[in-house]
Parts: sequence; structure tokens; C-alpha cells
Amino acid sequence: MGALDAVAGRVAGGTTVEFRPSGSSMVPLIRSRQQVVVAPVDPSTLEVGDIVLARVAGTVHLHLVSSVDPTRKRVQISNNRGHVNGWTSHDRVFGICVSVDGATRSGAVGKTLAADSDAPS
Repeated sequence: MGALDAVAGRVAGGTTVEFRPSGSSMVPLIRSRQQVVVAPVDPSTLEVGDIVLARVAGTVHLHLVSSVDPTRKRVQISNNRGHVNGWTSHDRVFGICVSVDGATRSGAVGKTLAADSDAPS
């Protein structure tokens, strides 16, 4: 089980989580070890460009929504370097990134579900 699996479990349980993911697949939107806040999301509100925590083909990613298919209730997930991870159903989208290093992601406004918070006030 990867580090993001534990975070996904907490977010799926209704908790807003603050953590520092590692990797370079989302540069420059998210750099390795930058602090991100991920909150539970209503997947039906997602749009291309949202950063979500989702399981695709068995792996949890903090990646971009690159396409939406509302009829089939699924989204396509990709990194910020052109690699498409694949399609995943709404029930495998756990949360949306609401901030990176304290900077609010405006596209997340109105898409979160009411949640508890592990993020400091």
C-alpha cells in the first residue's frame, strides 16, 4: 500500500487532509514536498483542470482531471506532463486539492463536501 492510499482512506471517510506529496509529475502546479490540502469532493462537479486524489487502475494519484464523461459518471486522470493514467469512476475519486502551499485553488470552490479537518486552522 502506497503513502497516498492512507490519505485516500481518510479523505474517503470525510476528512480534509493536509500532507506533502513527493514526485515531479505535477510540476509546476505542485512541486515535490509542497504542502497540499485535499478535501472530500462531489465528483459530479469536477471539471477539466481540477486536481484530484483518485484511484486509477489500482494506484492512487494526486493528478489532473483531463476529461469528464458525466453520462458514464467517470473522469480521465492525467499528470501535468502529458501522461494519461486512465479513466476512473466517480466512486474512486476521493477528494479535490483545495490549496497548494497555502494558495487556494479557485477551481475547487463549491466542489467540496462538508468534512472534518486534519488541517491546522
